[in-house]
Amino acid sequence: REEALALATPHSALLAPAADAPDPAADDSLALLFLCCHPALSVPSRIALTLRAVGGLTTAQIAAAFLVPEATMAQRISRAKQTLKAAAGADGGRLALPEGESGAARLGEVRHVLYLVFNEGYTVSGGEELTAPRLSVEAIRLTRLLLRLAPGDAETAGLLALMLLTDARRPARTGAHGGLVPLEEQDRGRWDRELMDEGLELIASVLPRGQAGPYQVQAAIAAVHGEAATARETDWPQVLVLYDLLLRLDPNPMVALNRAVAVAMVYGPAAGLGLVAELAADKRLARHHRLLAVRAHLLDRLGTDPAGAAHAYREAAARTASAPERRHLVARAQRVERAVGGGATW
Repeated sequence: REEALALATPHSALLAPAADAPDPAADDSLALLFLCCHPALSVPSRIALTLRAVGGLTTAQIAAAFLVPEATMAQRISRAKQTLKAAAGADGGRLALPEGESGAARLGEVRHVLYLVFNEGYTVSGGEELTAPRLSVEAIRLTRLLLRLAPGDAETAGLLALMLLTDARRPARTGAHGGLVPLEEQDRGRWDRELMDEGLELIASVLPRGQAGPYQVQAAIAAVHGEAATARETDWPQVLVLYDLLLRLDPNPMVALNRAVAVAMVYGPAAGLGLVAELAADKRLARHHRLLAVRAHLLDRLGTDPAGAAHAYREAAARTASAPERRHLVARAQRVERAVGGGATW
């Protein structure tokens, strides 16, 4: 779109505008985001269509983010396109930012879309690469624009803080050969301190404003990790308190799984394993590789069932579509097997 516009624009019009002039391309991107969150669409369809049309994610990536089959997501996107086409026609086909109550009602869906786009960039759901920085950078850029559009919105500020604090760790998430490096093993000297400091300052400025929302709480959790000089110095009791709050604000299985890890860090791996066993009854999570990976990690830490830990690592590796995650999980299984004098081969 931008290339076609540039070719059709006279050279004189391509000169840089004044520094304080509005950015029409930015307004266009935000307008398209809000258009995909049209009230004629269901909430899941708004998010899915925006990820496809604006974020550029594949149907498979979106399905992975929603924990649903790819075919289900493909049908959802197709129906959303038809509904939006009819709705846009009724509106006169205008591509403009909604105002008033309409804009406020759709702000939450836009935030969630940007959150999912960022997550897909930070940890790609499938393929040979662990991250897709282009998606994360674009999500941060659009969230900055969204905050400029709604400067008093604490949740939008919380979302931006979460993105900055999380993306600051990206340089340390891969080793010399592109392998995955878990948070507790990362060289914190490689973290982007500029992004980290900006995120810490932003979340510190919005938390005192009033009742916190899910993005602000997630940013606060990321801030606790960011403020720890070493993994050993992480204030896990504070992290657990924040996850308790987050689970009340946003009760979903992934939050519960992350809380189980925090419980394990505070009360021991056996306590965390008990919660993981309960979560296995949730159909949305039962066969998800992250549940198996957490179970394997906690069994590994407990040390009483190395064979069970190795098996869980390998089962998790078999279910992830991410090659870097698969290699990491297989390496963990092999390490456990070597420690007990041999074992299965992949």
